[in-house]
Amino acid sequence: MQIAILNGVNLDVLERRDPAIYGGISLNDLETQIYAWAKALGCTARCRQTNNEGDYVAWCHDALDWAGGVIANPGAWTHYSYAIRDALELFEAPVVEVHLSDIDHREEWRRLSVLADIASARVIGKGPQGYREALAFLAERAA
Repeated sequence: MQIAILNGVNLDVLERRDPAIYGGISLNDLETQIYAWAKALGCTARCRQTNNEGDYVAWCHDALDWAGGVIANPGAWTHYSYAIRDALELFEAPVVEVHLSDIDHREEWRRLSVLADIASARVIGKGPQGYREALAFLAERAA
């Protein structure tokens, strides 16, 4: 199974963000770990990150043709981007919404997710390990 991992705005500077909230890991280290977890689960991962909402939407469209599952962490776009929501809603394959921090227990504005009702699963507040949980969920669905 091929899995698209789509990371959004500000995740490119992950290691500069509050380590108590985001885990103190760099995006490069996170992606290295994701590739290792995917391989161990018998999957192939393709990680992408952008600070451009249009690129994110285009990557969703591209993944429609090859991904058997999607892990989406749009960052702050989670809370208001209906363009990303609409692009993810096109998937017949499962979409897992992932957030490193526990957005349900942070600032009020972060508690809304425009993706929540279209996600097959949500993994929130588990740090980098949340991506492993999301990969395992998708791998089990494919089996």
